Amino acid sequence: MPRLTEDEAAELFLAACRAEINALKPGNVHIHAAGHGMETAHFEASAAAAAPWVASADLKVGTRILRGVEASFAAAGCNTNLGILLLAAPLAAAAQSGYAGTLGDRLAAVLTALDERDAADIFAAIRIANPGGLGAASEQDVAAPPTVGLLEAMALAADRDRIARAYVTNFAEVFSFDLPMLDRVRPLADDPSMMVTTLHMAYLAEFPDSHIARKSGSAVAEQVRKEALRHKRLWTPVATPNSFAELLAFDADLKRRNLNPGTTADFVVATLFAASIRDRLGLSSLP
Repeated sequence: MPRLTEDEAAELFLAACRAEINALKPGNVHIHAAGHGMETAHFEASAAAAAPWVASADLKVGTRILRGVEASFAAAGCNTNLGILLLAAPLAAAAQSGYAGTLGDRLAAVLTALDERDAADIFAAIRIANPGGLGAASEQDVAAPPTVGLLEAMALAADRDRIARAYVTNFAEVFSFDLPMLDRVRPLADDPSMMVTTLHMAYLAEFPDSHIARKSGSAVAEQVRKEALRHKRLWTPVATPNSFAELLAFDADLKRRNLNPGTTADFVVATLFAASIRDRLGLSSLP
């Protein structure tokens, strides 16, 4: 079975991170506007620092994430990419595995093999990153070592966190919504950055953002989703330079209200990374 080398995995991961940061994504940090106390340099540095760990084929998924977070913090001094690493590391492991089938089949095998060691490393990574609005959980709180396997721990958070839900659904959102959206938009966009902007807005209009929900409440996250949907004319069928000014105004408004759709940005990177893996290895686009 075709598989990625470490160099290829690092290359594709970096390309996905850079494509995301180089596109206008209302509410997030990007090359057109900083925000939330961060600039693009923080994300560029952390992506470069994390890439070798994401691509380390001899490491378990949890260890890749922990080492990536440690390297990112050393490079950027803040949490820039915990969600990205949580989504990208299993995809990289799947791409480097000898499992047969589609990318989704390979990913399912990787996720099924995750264990308490992976959970312990990921809990440690979350404690280091200390994402905004994390709070406390009644079961398997990350402040203490886990006593169950990673998928069981993720299942406990799946109703309130899209990344946790991805782990227990074999990244269903990526395969059923995100990649089909990318495949629809890609041939329509003259500029790759407009393709990424469209992806971001489509996700924001479809799913309440977990990061906003943690920090500001589920009602606010749903309100932002509705606001993105009201801007649909700006990114349907694809965002263009003509819609840039209004999208940038939406970006400024979200940042003025301190609303950062960070989970949406994480899924943008994961989608770009998954598509590049699929295309590089010639795998089916189906899960």
